[in-house]
Amino acid sequence: MLKVNKVDTFYGKSQALWDVSLDIKEAEIVALIGANGAGKTTLLNTISGVLVPTSGTVEFLGQKIVGMAPHRIVGMGLSHIPEGRRLFIEMSVRENLEMGAYSSRAWKHRAETFEQVYKIFPILKERAGQLARTLSGGEQQMLAMGRGLMSRPKLCMFDEPSYGLAPRLLIEVFEVIKSLRDEGLTILLIEQNVRNTLEISDRAYVLENGRVALQGKSQDLLKKELIKKSYLGL
Repeated sequence: MLKVNKVDTFYGKSQALWDVSLDIKEAEIVALIGANGAGKTTLLNTISGVLVPTSGTVEFLGQKIVGMAPHRIVGMGLSHIPEGRRLFIEMSVRENLEMGAYSSRAWKHRAETFEQVYKIFPILKERAGQLARTLSGGEQQMLAMGRGLMSRPKLCMFDEPSYGLAPRLLIEVFEVIKSLRDEGLTILLIEQNVRNTLEISDRAYVLENGRVALQGKSQDLLKKELIKKSYLGL
């Protein structure tokens, strides 16, 4: 479904990604783990068209998307839920969700998608008329996820969805991500909570200093000494 091949990405003169490759198959959760500054968010921004790599290719559903405008990539079915939520805080919950259905394909089916999102996050239906800034942190994260789902994605990229959440809400977010995969959504997941991430994902890539240092089945990586020492504190 998604293939990244030998990508190099720069911020000005500073290189952030070196020769990064990964692939994601349909209906699997692939985790991307690494320390802060390892290049994880840069990779998601490169995939979603926010950044353009200086070399390498990105293919989604067999089509090359490097250089394609981000809104066109979203329209193809690739959704990016960014770190920090990035909500329109002076707009209502419903208006934020409508912004997620921006593409013509998603807009035609927005009534149906609203019901699907409200089924996953009932609190958003209750808060539909509230301004996004009045929501709790957990509710704002639900809104960010719901907005991403409003685009009716085939593949969804989550960047730190549990950041700043209480343990109870963290568990809830992971349960939602698992349920989305069970319903056929393909997921690329960035998370600092490495143990929980590897436990729900099928495969994982470890980024270190902008390079892929390790990859494999998630259950196998949990047994690796590098993972135990660097990310699990064992």
